[in-house]
Amino acid sequence: MHVDEHRIAAMIAGRVGVCADIKKVATAASSIWNDVDAALTPIIGKSGVAALYKRSLHTAIADHPCLVVAYEGVMPTGNDFAGLEIALLQQTPEQALAALLALLTTFHERLTFLIGGPLFERLLGSVWDKPSNSDVIKESE
Repeated sequence: MHVDEHRIAAMIAGRVGVCADIKKVATAASSIWNDVDAALTPIIGKSGVAALYKRSLHTAIADHPCLVVAYEGVMPTGNDFAGLEIALLQQTPEQALAALLALLTTFHERLTFLIGGPLFERLLGSVWDKPSNSDVIKESE
């Protein structure tokens, strides 16, 4: 596993928590993408985020065909990650985690290629390093 892939896997694990049931995985996926959207939309716009997301889905589909549902649901002018949640909810937790890891890794690689590692860190470092969200914390208490 590449260093960035380890970091992304750790971020996903922090968001999902110790009991990775499929609902937690799908909710965490949506939360992560909403955070990415919030961080990037002011800079590249909703359509820019949607284009990068859709291209990353397209690439990740080769190894994770379950993501086709999310790919088909991407709107060109707005980002609703319900399609991703639906796609992941139809998988086992392990399959969903693998698909999410592949999607986020692909997205990271594409965006880093376009803007470089230092700018990626400035824009999304806080999203990648965010340990958990309040929904996961509430569920585990």
